[in-house]
Amino acid sequence: MHHQEKPREDNLTELMEFVLLGFADMPHLHWFLFGLFLIFYIIILMSNGTIFLITKMDPALQSPMYFFLANFSFLEICYVSATLPKMLMNLGTQRRRISLVACATQMCFALMFGGTECLFLAVMAYDRYVAICNPLHYPLVMNYRVCIQLVAGSWTFGIPVLIELTYQIFSLPFCGSKQINHFFCDIFPILRLACGDTFVNEMLIYILVVLFVMVPFLLILGSYTKIVSIILKLPSATSRAKAFSTCSSHLMVVVLFFGSVIVTYLRPNTRHSEGTDKVISLFYTILIPMFNPMIYSLRNKDVIMALRKLLCR
Repeated sequence: MHHQEKPREDNLTELMEFVLLGFADMPHLHWFLFGLFLIFYIIILMSNGTIFLITKMDPALQSPMYFFLANFSFLEICYVSATLPKMLMNLGTQRRRISLVACATQMCFALMFGGTECLFLAVMAYDRYVAICNPLHYPLVMNYRVCIQLVAGSWTFGIPVLIELTYQIFSLPFCGSKQINHFFCDIFPILRLACGDTFVNEMLIYILVVLFVMVPFLLILGSYTKIVSIILKLPSATSRAKAFSTCSSHLMVVVLFFGSVIVTYLRPNTRHSEGTDKVISLFYTILIPMFNPMIYSLRNKDVIMALRKLLCR
């Protein structure tokens, strides 16, 4: 945390742009990294796009679970597209400059899509909770109207709060270095460049992390605790295996995503290592969205059947 005295106004540097260092410490690898991340981006677009397409087209995939999966796949495309195209452009052109407005816009969208993903994973856990713990009332509880409301709420709930957070951060005075040691405009790398006391901003960030990350995570844990207790009471091994198979994919995604996000944003700012932050950020902004379609499709017979039908057309 910064607690030094705020510099006099005439000593402040008016920053209208920043420099995203990204992987500038590995100049001999920039074309390799460009090709690698371009391949990752294409895989993310195609795999998540395919999941979205088959869940809309296949009559067997019209349940609430697949409605949420379709929206989740679309969200993953949006989330990755908030950061990866700019990183690819920086790697390809070696022009790493980004204007203050563009940096604020990128941060705002990355936060909104990331927050929406946390809420979406909680909604998907609730869907599995109702399906397994209250199967007779599932069609009534998870009707089309409720599904639309849950999706709309997940998309819109955090927008005003996260826009305000972005405004507060970029209203801080910036002086001295304008180099962001990251591949996108993330919260803590930006705060390191701010002059004066950022204690209030950091407390606001931790409160929002609790609201958007820890609360959904605890709700998911509660849902799965109840789900597991119900599954273990099922009479046959076949029914237990089938029930577990409908939840295992989602649980894997939850552990991977929330684990990396919690490590990144709930550590004290003084313990943030710039190199470690970049690696963890690559994990939850690129690698997890790339593996999610594989996790959901390889462990789901209905999705595999729908893919086969699509490929055989």
